[in-house]
Amino acid sequence: MQGSIGDLPLECGAVLPAVELAYVTYGTLAPDGRNAVLLTHGYTSSHLFADGGEGSSEGSWASLVGPGRAIDTDRYFVVSSNMLGSAFGSTGPRSIDPRSGREYGPDFPAITLRDIVTAQKRLLEQLGVTHLAAVAGPSYGGFQGFAWGVIFPDFVDRLAIAVSAPRRPANMNTARTAQRLATDPNWNGGHYYRAGGIDATMTAIREETLRGYGLEQELAPRFPDARARAQEITRIARGWAQAFDGHSLLVLGHAAEAFDATGLLGRITARVLYVLSRTDALFPPSLAPGVMAALTAAGVDARYVEIDSEHGHLASGTDAAKWAPALAELMR
Repeated sequence: MQGSIGDLPLECGAVLPAVELAYVTYGTLAPDGRNAVLLTHGYTSSHLFADGGEGSSEGSWASLVGPGRAIDTDRYFVVSSNMLGSAFGSTGPRSIDPRSGREYGPDFPAITLRDIVTAQKRLLEQLGVTHLAAVAGPSYGGFQGFAWGVIFPDFVDRLAIAVSAPRRPANMNTARTAQRLATDPNWNGGHYYRAGGIDATMTAIREETLRGYGLEQELAPRFPDARARAQEITRIARGWAQAFDGHSLLVLGHAAEAFDATGLLGRITARVLYVLSRTDALFPPSLAPGVMAALTAAGVDARYVEIDSEHGHLASGTDAAKWAPALAELMR
């Protein structure tokens, strides 16, 4: 589904005209509009990450969301919104700028996490949501969760934040990603949409990312042969490269690099469930003591759960059963 939220003033001072957000819903909204849960997806995933499948880049939450599950759609009205700036139906760099009649491309304005969650709040209000029972999501979705907690504290009761942190990972380097994209022969100063695309470079980047997320370990039972496993990773990466957008990588990357909620945690009034994976190289469990100490010092009611998983950054989905009871308890 598509939600039109009108012109959106951005923190950078620009105004995005006629903004649209792609979204999907599960369950039924209560008459008072207060039984809603917002699902927030990862950096390169989409709003369909609770549906499962290969589009669930940071791990499918299909077993966590549904009738009788930890996020129970018999009780809650669940909204999963594609991020502003992403490439799966929301207004982003690949969208047509109504003022020029061509893709925004490198001219898409800088956005922030505040812009992203402000757009989500507009969408929710249009759907009749008056209050959020929870915001829940993995990875970049966790950034959005923290942003909701510090920007709209009176609008949300709970935050379920998995394989994430109050600020971006130390090894995130969007400038380096930009340099690599620019080496593609079809780059054309960033106006590559009508110049053949940059699928080859995007596929190579994606293969490296998926290995870093722990996809090899996840595929090993089905593809014990290393060569077959590598071919499967390439196949998945190529499909993603054809669907995603290089400029969305950059726009969302810069937004993440500018985001740091560490000094703002005292604004959070929601209960927090903070979940990391034992083998996640991107957000390692060594982050937990510092994050939990900061939350406690800020007076936040927070609980930490570590997923004992071999599946790295994908664990919140792949090993969902190992933390689903904690999520269900939060939602009760």
